[in-house]
Amino acid sequence: MALITWTAAQYGTNVGFADQEHQTLFGLLNKLYDDATGGAARATVGASLDALIAYVVDHFAHEEKEMQAKGFGGYERHKAEHDALVGICADLQKKFHAGEADVTDEVGQMVKSWLDSHIPTYDKAYAEVLS
Repeated sequence: MALITWTAAQYGTNVGFADQEHQTLFGLLNKLYDDATGGAARATVGASLDALIAYVVDHFAHEEKEMQAKGFGGYERHKAEHDALVGICADLQKKFHAGEADVTDEVGQMVKSWLDSHIPTYDKAYAEVLS
């Protein structure tokens, strides 16, 4: 079962690239969550974790480049939010691959909560400038 489902009403920014990338991100998160909570092999979970984190880093870089190009005033605060999540993800990734942590339901719920807050609060704020 999907951990998170993209809907325009809840997550839409009306910024084409952002909405498309968010939908891809949600798909990767759902795959990781399904693998991790469904008993997939550790190597499979690790591959899904790596794919999600790599995509998130690329997506954040794309958003940040667009915000800077358009002179979005909330850039610094927005980037700080991105950097905080990337730090958490990089720490989990390192510990997972060292055998010191697992991807659990709680991890999935934490990322979902972050997205539930971040997209409506931070991403929708750039919609007028980037669309």
